[in-house]
Amino acid sequence: MRRIPTKGFGEGLIAVSRARRYAADNREQGGCGNRATRANNRRLFGIMTDDNQHPDEHHQLDPCERNPPATAPTKRTPPRHNLIFVGMAVGLLVGYLLHTQRSSAPNLVATVVWWLDLLGPTMFIGALKMIIAPLILASIVAGITSLPNLRELGSIGYRTIVYYLATTTVAVLLGLFFVLALAPGKKAASQHIRQQRVAQLTQARAAYAAQAGKPAMDEQGHARPEYLAFLYQQKGAELGGSRGGGRWKRLTGAQGRSAGDMFRDDVVKPIITNPFQSLSANPPNALGIIFFALLLGVACAVVGAKAKPVVDGFQAFNAVMMRITTWLMALSPFAIACVIASLVAKSGPGIFKSLGWYCAAVIGGIVVHVGVLAAISKFLGKVGPPALWRGIREAWLIAFSTRSSAATLPVTMRCVTQNLGVREKVANFTLPLGATMNMDGTALYEGVAIIFLIQIYGGLDDVSISMTAITTLLIFITAVLASVGAAAVPDAGLVTMVLVASAVHLPIYYIPLIFSVDAFLDMFRTSTNVLGDTVGAIVVDRMLGQAPAAK
Repeated sequence: MRRIPTKGFGEGLIAVSRARRYAADNREQGGCGNRATRANNRRLFGIMTDDNQHPDEHHQLDPCERNPPATAPTKRTPPRHNLIFVGMAVGLLVGYLLHTQRSSAPNLVATVVWWLDLLGPTMFIGALKMIIAPLILASIVAGITSLPNLRELGSIGYRTIVYYLATTTVAVLLGLFFVLALAPGKKAASQHIRQQRVAQLTQARAAYAAQAGKPAMDEQGHARPEYLAFLYQQKGAELGGSRGGGRWKRLTGAQGRSAGDMFRDDVVKPIITNPFQSLSANPPNALGIIFFALLLGVACAVVGAKAKPVVDGFQAFNAVMMRITTWLMALSPFAIACVIASLVAKSGPGIFKSLGWYCAAVIGGIVVHVGVLAAISKFLGKVGPPALWRGIREAWLIAFSTRSSAATLPVTMRCVTQNLGVREKVANFTLPLGATMNMDGTALYEGVAIIFLIQIYGGLDDVSISMTAITTLLIFITAVLASVGAAAVPDAGLVTMVLVASAVHLPIYYIPLIFSVDAFLDMFRTSTNVLGDTVGAIVVDRMLGQAPAAK
């Protein structure tokens, strides 16, 4: 223990005597005494110290401050991410039990699933989507107006876009590698699907010949255009009346549009839409909101002091929206249990019997891509995998369960700023933009799906293509471009997949083959999309000169 210097022997004896007297008083008052007594003790001990010592060293001499009286332990609430894990486990169990009872008690199962859909997908996910549009508008305007100058906005913008394009490219390449290496379309289960289609085509040839009075194939052995139209009409009627008829209508609605048409209709027109219409659309027109928010933020920065009331209003509005997000997240463990239970009850484990290898190719590519993102976060963002997981796990779990990066956006923004130390001016710009155009998991998935279908049906009457280097390159380019236009809502990847399929002349009526596992795989690709957005915000923030202070 440090020796206490004194100003004189007599003063030291007096000070020690006084200290002993006050220590006795403290014991009589139940240990350390009240606040006034402790302050008096510190004053007396201060007589025994040199005047030039640090105040903290004076403070360390008070044993009551070093050893405060024991208090009753407070009951801690388990962290929310742990509760979400529990909710997912409960949802899996309940969903599996419901699925096993579908044949014996169909009415009961249907009633329970209806309530699960109401409490989970309808109310909880709907509530998250409710705040997406105002949150995007408020966060981007608040982020831009918090920048010291517009040059920094340009710096953030081009770094963000370059990062998003680079990681999307890597994701597609990984997906192509896994699907070509595993060749899920060549496995026994997939070849059984091919043989079933061969039998159907044999019957279709005979039916067409009887109807048209000529063979389905021409002299060169190619399918006649009329025969292909006959197949499309036949398959379309079958799919339109099936359980996935709604999705089939969405696919047919996207057919016939070129890449230029999609760019005009899905990118240019939404950007220049009336902002009030963009805010009120269902789902919200994210591109239109982002573009208007950018214009509004830049205009506020240019106007300067006159726009201060507008700036203050959006700053406060952004804080209010984050508070609403916190309130909604208090319901997340229960709501996630309902979402998972409903999904498992409807699908069950049987969906993986014929498409297991396809799922393995998609998930394998996603797992490796997650490793790539973790490495980028470690070496470019200076945030290691453990800190990254601790910071983003709540948003990741929400994305995994809801299958919507847009619905997860409020949670992602809170996790990135509060847990990973990313500055709000960076997060408020990069994350809304990422939820709209950075779809790593979706891009990977679309490339794998199209090649998987070509592996099964390639060479049949209506699929005259085969896997070549040119075909692979074309799939790669269109998958990257299509993912940018994918809306941040469930099932959007199926619609943009039409662009990729059309580029290689794959009939779109083969896409519904993967409908049965799409919801399951959507969990993995959506959570990967959110992780990619998070790492992008970390890297951009680091490049601007501040290392994220991950907790």
